[in-house]
Amino acid sequence: QVQLVESGGGLVQTGGSLRLSCAASGSFFSVPEMGWYRQAPGKAREFVASSTSSGRANYADSAKGRFTISIDSAKNTVYLQMSRLNSAYPAVYSCTAEVWARTLLRTDYWGQGIQVTVSS
Repeated sequence: QVQLVESGGGLVQTGGSLRLSCAASGSFFSVPEMGWYRQAPGKAREFVASSTSSGRANYADSAKGRFTISIDSAKNTVYLQMSRLNSAYPAVYSCTAEVWARTLLRTDYWGQGIQVTVSS
């Protein structure tokens, strides 16, 4: 069983920054890719950013220039540094991980989500 535990969300003022973390734990062989999605009230979940274990990152257009994703492969932890936040960014941010077992079975896991709120 694999668990993704997110942390670092909360309330930030407009223009401020937050750093989200997501750690994968449990029994697995490798976690080659981790990423973040978000879902704002009344909207569909959307991709934010992802990173391979080697550090190759991919961003949604809305995240480019404001967000930086990084991954600590030794800790199976992914981070999302968010800066210059404004009213476009409040949402529940969820971590996802591509997890491979030694049996070569791939499973995609999701965290429970963490709230990010931006105050004016």
